Amino acid sequence: MSKPLQFYTQQKEFFETELAEINSKLMRSSIIRLVLVCAVLFGVYYFFSNTQVVIPIIVVGIIIFIFLVSKHSDLALKRDKLKTLLAINQTEIDVLNGDISALGSGLEFQDQLHAFSYDIDLFGKGSFFQNVNRTTIASGKRLLAWMLTSNEIEGIPQKQEAIQELSEKPKWRQNFSATASLVQVETSASQIIQWLKQHKSFVPRVMKYLPLVFMALSLGIFVLNYFAILPLSVTTLWFFIGLGITGVYVKRINQLYQNASKAKDTFKQYYQLLALIEAETFTSEALQKKQQEIKTEHKKASEIFLEFSKILDAFDQRNNMMVGVFSNAFALRDLQLCYKIEQWIATYQDQIEHWFEVLAFFDAQNSLANYAFNHPTYVFPVISETENTVKAINLGHPLLTEAKRIDNNFTIQQQQFFIITGANMAGKSTFLRTVSLSIVMANVGMPVCAEAFEYNPIKLITSMRTSDSLTDDESYFFSELKRLKFIVDEIDPDGKGDRYFIILDEILKGTNSTDKAIGSRKFVERLVRSNATGIIATHDLSLCEISEELPEVKNYYFDAEIINNELHFDYTFKQGVCKNMNASFLLQKMEII
Repeated sequence: MSKPLQFYTQQKEFFETELAEINSKLMRSSIIRLVLVCAVLFGVYYFFSNTQVVIPIIVVGIIIFIFLVSKHSDLALKRDKLKTLLAINQTEIDVLNGDISALGSGLEFQDQLHAFSYDIDLFGKGSFFQNVNRTTIASGKRLLAWMLTSNEIEGIPQKQEAIQELSEKPKWRQNFSATASLVQVETSASQIIQWLKQHKSFVPRVMKYLPLVFMALSLGIFVLNYFAILPLSVTTLWFFIGLGITGVYVKRINQLYQNASKAKDTFKQYYQLLALIEAETFTSEALQKKQQEIKTEHKKASEIFLEFSKILDAFDQRNNMMVGVFSNAFALRDLQLCYKIEQWIATYQDQIEHWFEVLAFFDAQNSLANYAFNHPTYVFPVISETENTVKAINLGHPLLTEAKRIDNNFTIQQQQFFIITGANMAGKSTFLRTVSLSIVMANVGMPVCAEAFEYNPIKLITSMRTSDSLTDDESYFFSELKRLKFIVDEIDPDGKGDRYFIILDEILKGTNSTDKAIGSRKFVERLVRSNATGIIATHDLSLCEISEELPEVKNYYFDAEIINNELHFDYTFKQGVCKNMNASFLLQKMEII
């Protein structure tokens, strides 16, 4: 932890210093503008009677003032980015100190019907997602959730390589996040893609040239009117002709403007992010491939987005009454901009979705890389095709602090099934979630909480938290049966050749002990016949007898001891069957019986 904590502390101190300097420059900039305004006003007052002096003072003053405002805006943007970078590093310091309250929980992604996410605290308050998530755009957040739940086991070495490389670029990642955070986007990429695909062009081709011709004629009319060659009535008539041409399309122009104004901020944000990706040098295959996807033959994707962003900004000026009325009357400005927008859409609409996906990919990958950076002691799994599905040394739960965590060695071969017994609170459920999360992390390409981790990739299915449903009129037992049916259907041979790691915690709780023992035994036999690999935790010691008949089944346990009338747990994974239970002791200890 010392390395990332040291890095974030140094970054925070650096940005605090930079921010203080920027604030000083902003103060000086404000004073200089105030002095300029006072100087111009004094000059106008002093030379009020001399027009030849007053006009140059006003013109020069306005030019200098506009220049100073531009510089001030640039400084303000730098200040805002520094504040964002400062907040990013403070958040990371808080996270390393155990405070993740500032991070999104991902509760909207929680799904009780998913193969494993609901059982292993993947989403929700204090979840693994909350610890990992640093996404800054909505599509990146959705992609991160999908990565954690997809159960994909292909290309893990390439995933690891990409995460490893990005983890070594913390400054680039923070710059990416800060840049994205500076622009508040209200419209999602999916909504914009839908608009671009559904838009139907309405501006005639002649509008490529007509506005320019119309503007030239307008300028000629102004000149002739100025020299009294044409009467004012001609200019007035020409004014209404321009408005009339625009008015024919005004309904569709307004509709296009509504959609364009919603997309404006997104393109303003995304072109900056694309530029960051284009400018960086990547070596890993996955990152290079994604970088290549935003390249075109003639222009960079960032330049194409910037071009569109400028068109949308110009289109937004129609809200100014003076600009909107007179520019349309004498230059058909709305139609000219609508034509440019439609031409841009026609040229790039097939590529936009792909470019948005690249941005979402980097946004999600940054979160995974940030997690890897924050946990330098974690290891990337060694992917192998040996008989061991998992061979881990000092495997721990990633949501527990090192001080509280008890790590265990764990090795399970393909098509083996472990039955784990143990006293209440001895650590069975935590161990099941530890193994589950390590498989999820390995499949995503992340480093896992272990000293060493050898892994033969496998998909995960769990049944650890089943609840009844009053809404669907389902009993607890029926809900559990549905879950077990889901598992059986998934692991049955279907030609795909998928292998599954099954993790179960005390199944068939909704029936009597005799029925539960018989049913649990038959279900384990069913899983073994399906060549599944996995673990089941149970309090039913009779289930352990199945190991005498099936060599694939092995017994392990977590122990508890009563020492000096106090309950003690070592949370250590041991081979054999647990003999010590603690329910009666706890009832007496708490004076319940």
